[in-house]
Amino acid sequence: MCSLSFIVLFIMSMIMFFFGLFVCVNDYIIFLDWNIVSINSCNVIMSILLDYKSLLFMSFVMYISSLVIYYSNMYMLGDENLSRFVILVLMFVLSMMFLIISPNLISILLGWDGLGLVSYCLVIYYQNVKSYNAGMITALSNRIGDVALLLTMLWMMNYGSWNYLYVNNLDGLSNEMKYLIVLVILAAMTSSAQIPFSSWLPAAMAAPTPVSALVHSSTLVTAGVYLLIRFGMIIELYSMSNFVLFIGCLTMFMSGLGANFEFDLKSIIALSTLSQLGLMMSTIGLGYYDLAFFHLLTHALFKALLFMCAGIIIHGFNDLQDIRGMGGIINQMPLTSVCFLISNLALCGMPFLSGFYSKDLILELSLMSNSNLLIFMLFFLSTGLTVCYTFRLIYYVVVGEFNFKSMHCLGDENYGFIGPMFMLVLMSVIGGSLMSWVMIYTPVMICLPFYMKILALMVSLIGGWMGFELSLMVNYSSFYFDKNYLVSFLGSMWFMPYISTYMISSFPLYSGLKIVRVIDCGWSEEYGGQGMFMYLYKMSMMNQDYQFNYFKYYLLSFMFWVFIFVVFLIYTAY
Repeated sequence: MCSLSFIVLFIMSMIMFFFGLFVCVNDYIIFLDWNIVSINSCNVIMSILLDYKSLLFMSFVMYISSLVIYYSNMYMLGDENLSRFVILVLMFVLSMMFLIISPNLISILLGWDGLGLVSYCLVIYYQNVKSYNAGMITALSNRIGDVALLLTMLWMMNYGSWNYLYVNNLDGLSNEMKYLIVLVILAAMTSSAQIPFSSWLPAAMAAPTPVSALVHSSTLVTAGVYLLIRFGMIIELYSMSNFVLFIGCLTMFMSGLGANFEFDLKSIIALSTLSQLGLMMSTIGLGYYDLAFFHLLTHALFKALLFMCAGIIIHGFNDLQDIRGMGGIINQMPLTSVCFLISNLALCGMPFLSGFYSKDLILELSLMSNSNLLIFMLFFLSTGLTVCYTFRLIYYVVVGEFNFKSMHCLGDENYGFIGPMFMLVLMSVIGGSLMSWVMIYTPVMICLPFYMKILALMVSLIGGWMGFELSLMVNYSSFYFDKNYLVSFLGSMWFMPYISTYMISSFPLYSGLKIVRVIDCGWSEEYGGQGMFMYLYKMSMMNQDYQFNYFKYYLLSFMFWVFIFVVFLIYTAY
């Protein structure tokens, strides 16, 4: 089943890719409409939009998913339910296809809900308490976006069409349209895990690594960014760009800071995904939609590769995920190390790798845009932090010294793992230049002074040096360092997981328990014989505790009587 899925998806990916190149070069848009039913002058239409964005995005999703399925055949070896896993992944890809090709909000919702439901099934795949909790927070966070999308559909009934192309081209401004934009941005923020909905993204790491490679590169997390790219014109028209820009920059900064205090390998890569999503959102906020889409495609390639490398490394270290126990894999797993280094350098925006062509252009255009000092600082600080946590990860895992688990690393490098990874390495090296030749119609004119031109490079070099210094700090990597309150604040994504779990769920759960006890079980249970028994039992246990002849009880009682005696003496004296 894995082989068949791989072949079909790979062939379809190639067809879509060349068709997308043809459409892009000739500037075609193919629009297909199927009118299913008409209700009150509002038609329910299954629409298919085939322009270069949808075709290239579909091609990349199919390419990555085909390689992920091929990789899963070896990674999930020995799993009793491998066929079920492959079917779930295929359903995930199908939902993403619905979302990509449709300009109609009804079929977008179909794909959006499909992504949410299947992601829940994939996150809880290992069936333990941690997976169930992670699956629940993932599903519930995405339900907020589903509700926002449903309300968007209701509001679009006012305009006689559920098609976003129609809304994008409406003449004249209306204040009611602002509600629509707010709902679309809310839906995109939940799916793409922007502040304050970021906590589900690292939690979704409970899924198997091939699923993480698919989710974090090209499917679930990119759905919100893709929706905003499609609605881009009206976001700019109604002056909501500044909000999107600010939220994106804040998410990028927060996740870059958090990744430097994280020691779980998959969580560091998850936070790097969050950082890149923040970059895409802020690019949309600056008004460069095509550039955000370009970065979305290049990021998908090296992020899928990064997760595949992480999967092999975790296998090699006997299921250890803490980077403090890793080290020296360049000696025992050279091919994996090469792939890991290439994907990490592409993430940093190393010149002439795929990430460079989109990321460097975004940073230079942000310098040319009319943004304030705060946005400028957040952009470049986040870039420096990205390089910092990436180089820290490289020093800990690849070139660092042997640690207590390092000798377990037996080099599990067979063709089932290395084959798909090398196909992604190829695209991670040449994909950026290839896409920039095709997608950027005219050369972008960038006019900057020399110190601004080299600013991105200088920030990256400083970040790399800081990452090296952090990996050498012994106290920083100790297990006692986590007790520091500032570190726990920065490392836990500014307490966001606690706010979105305990703060929201603890009071309703406690209230539900009290209601069950008092109303469902009857008040006589709580305040009758059972309640009286529990009260007397507690009192007798307390009395028994006092009779154990503990010295501190004698001392406390003595001090208590001395206090009473002194008070009595003072009272009688006056």
